[in-house]
Amino acid sequence: MPTRNNPPLSTQQSPRHNHLLAALPTADYERLLPQLELVPLQLGAALYESGSAQGYVYFPTNSIVSLLYVMEDGSSAEIAVVGREGVVGIALFMGGETTPSRAVVQSAGCAYRLRARVLKAEFGLGAELQHLLLRYTQALITQMAQTAVCNRHHAVERQLCRWLLLSLDRLPTNELTMTQELIANMLGVRREGVTEAAGKLQAEGLINYSRGKITVLDRPKLEARVCECYAVVRHEYDRLLPQVTA
Repeated sequence: MPTRNNPPLSTQQSPRHNHLLAALPTADYERLLPQLELVPLQLGAALYESGSAQGYVYFPTNSIVSLLYVMEDGSSAEIAVVGREGVVGIALFMGGETTPSRAVVQSAGCAYRLRARVLKAEFGLGAELQHLLLRYTQALITQMAQTAVCNRHHAVERQLCRWLLLSLDRLPTNELTMTQELIANMLGVRREGVTEAAGKLQAEGLINYSRGKITVLDRPKLEARVCECYAVVRHEYDRLLPQVTA
């Protein structure tokens, strides 16, 4: 039952909290609004699996979804993160229908989902939603490419800084709920490496890590420690997508 401290989902969220939906012209937004369904995204939930059909696209509002590439032996590594700036399920409007990646909720929250057939029909109109989705896809491809370069050439500490900053850019707070083991799985590195890197950042006052919660205490110092990969990705999103205060 909803309480004063836990009101219904509908009073907490709006489609306009997602930057792509917020950037739509009023007529396009109102046409889409009746088809948008608010859904909770639980930590660890899979929105789609590798190779499976995708029935919906998801527009996160205050959640983060990780796109993971899964190997035959079950190991995985994160190739991109999606939050309120974007949409999960680009294969539907890019014509591929399925993808080899897996989409898993990294930070719990909410999203608005849209049925695949509705999204395809709207995309086919060639209106502003199509243009926004294509520009977003270009930015997402940049993030994927830069993640691959970062994971190959940069130390775990700098990878962790990049991951933290990209995650924070997609949330309305400076706190993440995430265990070191899950972070290691996302980055595709050993847990010991994440423990050591997080310990250094905490000792220097950049973050606080306690009981699965990471709070960024000094973002400017964190940005000073991160590799150039973060700036490349951030610049591309800023260049291609509208800046919206959600």
